[in-house]
Amino acid sequence: MALSGAPGCRAGERGPRWRRPWKLLALGLLSASSVLAAAPGAGAMSREEKRRLGSQVLEMFDHAYSNYMEHAYPADELMPLTCRGRVRGQEPSRGDVDDALGKFSLTLIDTLDTLVVLNKTKEFEEAVKKVIKDVNLDNDIVVSVFETNIRVLGGLLGGHSVAIMLKEKGEYMQWYNGELLHMAKELGYKLLPAFNTTSGLPYPRVNLKFGVRHPEARTGTETDTCTACAGTLILEFAALSRFTGTSIFEEYARKALDFIWEKRQRSSNLVGVTINIHTGDWVRKDSGVGAGIDSYYEYLLKAYVLLGDDSFLERFNTHYDAIMRYISQPPLLLDVHIHKPMLNARTWMDSLLAFFPGLQVLKGDIRPAIETHEMLYQVIKKHNFLPEAFTTDFRVHWAQHPLRPEFAESTYFLYKATGDPYYLEVGKTLIENLNKYARVPCGFAAMKDVRTGSHEDRMDSFFLAEMFKYLYLLFADKEDMIFDIEDYIFTTEAHLLPLWLSTTNQTISKKNISTEYTELDDSNFDWTCPNTQILFPNDPMFAQSIREPLKNVVDKSCPRGISRAEESLGSGPKPPLRARDFMASNPEHLEILKKMGVSLIHLKDGRVQLVQHAVQAASSLDAEDGLRFMQEMIELSSQQQKEQQLPPRAVQIVSHPFFGRVVLTAGPAQFGMDLSKHKAGTRGFVATIKPYNGCSEITNPEAVKEKIALMQRGQCMFAEKARNIQKAGAIGGIVIDDNEGSSSDTAPLFQMAGDGKNTDDITIPMLFLFNKEGNIILDAIREYEAVEVLLSDKAKDRATIFKDLEMENMDQKSSENDSHKPNSEEAPSESQDAGAVSEEPDGGGESSAVGDPDPLSPASADSASVSRADEDPHSPGPAEASAPEPACTPEDSQPQEQNTQTESNSKAHWDSKVQPMESILADWNEDIEAFEMMEKDEL
Repeated sequence: MALSGAPGCRAGERGPRWRRPWKLLALGLLSASSVLAAAPGAGAMSREEKRRLGSQVLEMFDHAYSNYMEHAYPADELMPLTCRGRVRGQEPSRGDVDDALGKFSLTLIDTLDTLVVLNKTKEFEEAVKKVIKDVNLDNDIVVSVFETNIRVLGGLLGGHSVAIMLKEKGEYMQWYNGELLHMAKELGYKLLPAFNTTSGLPYPRVNLKFGVRHPEARTGTETDTCTACAGTLILEFAALSRFTGTSIFEEYARKALDFIWEKRQRSSNLVGVTINIHTGDWVRKDSGVGAGIDSYYEYLLKAYVLLGDDSFLERFNTHYDAIMRYISQPPLLLDVHIHKPMLNARTWMDSLLAFFPGLQVLKGDIRPAIETHEMLYQVIKKHNFLPEAFTTDFRVHWAQHPLRPEFAESTYFLYKATGDPYYLEVGKTLIENLNKYARVPCGFAAMKDVRTGSHEDRMDSFFLAEMFKYLYLLFADKEDMIFDIEDYIFTTEAHLLPLWLSTTNQTISKKNISTEYTELDDSNFDWTCPNTQILFPNDPMFAQSIREPLKNVVDKSCPRGISRAEESLGSGPKPPLRARDFMASNPEHLEILKKMGVSLIHLKDGRVQLVQHAVQAASSLDAEDGLRFMQEMIELSSQQQKEQQLPPRAVQIVSHPFFGRVVLTAGPAQFGMDLSKHKAGTRGFVATIKPYNGCSEITNPEAVKEKIALMQRGQCMFAEKARNIQKAGAIGGIVIDDNEGSSSDTAPLFQMAGDGKNTDDITIPMLFLFNKEGNIILDAIREYEAVEVLLSDKAKDRATIFKDLEMENMDQKSSENDSHKPNSEEAPSESQDAGAVSEEPDGGGESSAVGDPDPLSPASADSASVSRADEDPHSPGPAEASAPEPACTPEDSQPQEQNTQTESNSKAHWDSKVQPMESILADWNEDIEAFEMMEKDEL
């Protein structure tokens, strides 16, 4: 099936005849082989390799799903590090993230239609029965309207869609009588009270039992909501109306979309991030395609596909024209101000924009989709995962990665649109990274920090709902599917809604005659009905030719988007001075500052201070530019201050049965061994010291010698603890917080400070773990006794760990059999025996230490309270800032190493009781087949 237009559909033509081709394009589920032949020499993936990878995706899904069902159900989500369910109210609050949890078995509902896509029909039937029997939607709990809509309502509707399909086929679900749809309707009515506003925009939260503004509801006082929150309802609500014949749901969702459209900024045709639900005023006036707005654009286009209403397509095309005019700076997508769209609003991008190349494929605009996708892939190759946010010069801005599926989604759509086997290799990389770095014994754990490889005790429901669906479909052939997936459209949560809803129980869908659409150039609609001859020139290397210039974009020194003023070769006014470009020695820059009302003061210590007085600006526009410049300078200064602090470290459990799968985020120390300069880290078995606080001489030195000492925080300085365990022969130390329930999931990390004296005598590494992470190690000791950990600046991949083990066993055998080595080849020195390794500078060290969202805060004493920076490092401060050093240094251009290696003469010492490889594998019974599939190449 080709991507060409069907008879009666010409490029640029609008009207009802678009139904069939738009069905194909909106899903992007076309036979790749019929679109583009593989380029000569492109290395097309064999059918056997595709089948192997598809089977691996199925095994990974089974690992995640079975652990949720075994350890977490009926809780909303699985906590994969502690192997238990996350129940709201029983775990420390994570803020808005917890609004997705409603005590309604979220992960199971979100996974229903994934089971059918992956051909697990028996498991689907069992899961539906559990949902019908166990799930209660009448809980006294406040939930996010947005998250509940896309995950729970969408999950119920997706489950109902595939249930009636299976029933019609006659083999499964013969007992099904629309129970999931009845639950969806019940939930829809529970969400309707949120729409009780004059604007029609919903409140961001609702109480499932008491609604909004009820004395017992504990919600209804909010005034703002995000654009995506109010604009990502139409697919689920319209589907609910079409399935049930109850029009009120679709009407409410349409009214919210109409209001957002009316409130767009008319000169730029852009929308802001947050809006006042009562007045319609824009609260945050920056605009982009990432967090806060993303799925609003997605639902305009998909609402046209599903419902056939031309007004949705006209709105999308109007917005898309503005996006490509102002926000798109290939390969970057940068937020701008809605009133001054030529000005960038920030110098970083968030990971949610990774969905946009997929949406561009649906639109038919392939070239920019390929460009942005390739840029994102280069960031992933550097960090293994896409950080939550990264700067325009590709530094880490927010280091977390909660296993988001948006990049996999765009990879899938690009492969189906181009047929380029390159995207199969991209999918293979995603699978390998998930297995190497995120897989843990009880599922897959989110990354707390992509730079260190540390984990977070979190596996969101969208990981099962979306990630495995897109990865499986990427490698599946049509004969691998038990139904025709082209008969469905994906929601933003990848739930399946049947396209036949477009002609069922239609509500009044006449065009909003009160809305005046902006007249656009006809060329904006050229992509309406795509044809392969337009999308893909006859050159089979088309996609590769677009990607090639971007291959090294991440590793280049400080790449940034070219401003439109620069593109026009100097024509028109010059772009405003950006903080990142400012040089205090440049007379032209100083003149621009003066025009913007910004004064430069030279301080005695050699620094310069900037102060703005808006009344001294040449004009009101210059004053605005000055305020923006100061905000950028404050943000840039804050970012560079973070670079001067130590980044978080990693504690990786490497012994049986963990084998490096559990990585804990650890706070660094300002004294002792610098783990960033010792690539192999320090590896050893752990031992609890006596006394446990480590504040006096260690009374069990025989248990601590050659081990990594565990101790409790409190009662003395950190440096004093370090000296005591070092004297007892420990090769490293881990301080565990004594505050019950503290966790890196909810608290910013901090670094352990010295005692105000010279600490050069401390040579062992010291790390800090919060109470929750520390208890994971203590629990492991209680269960397995001998627990070995690796202290490092970032986690090792498991293949390297096993290679080290084999090498160590070989070294031990060699030393036993060979008794005449020359003196120059004797065993490592005592310090090396103790786990210290030769210093090797890390070329990617500086780049990996930038922009941690959890600022590290120094503590002057162990017993003192820790002073932490505000969690939001970008909160506007006073219009005063110290000009930072230039942000770009030669080290930034060095690619970050993916796999750490150790020299043969600097191995960390292993305990003599370490079992040989065969014995370890023989003991590990819980998932050996999966492990062999994942690691066979490395082993």
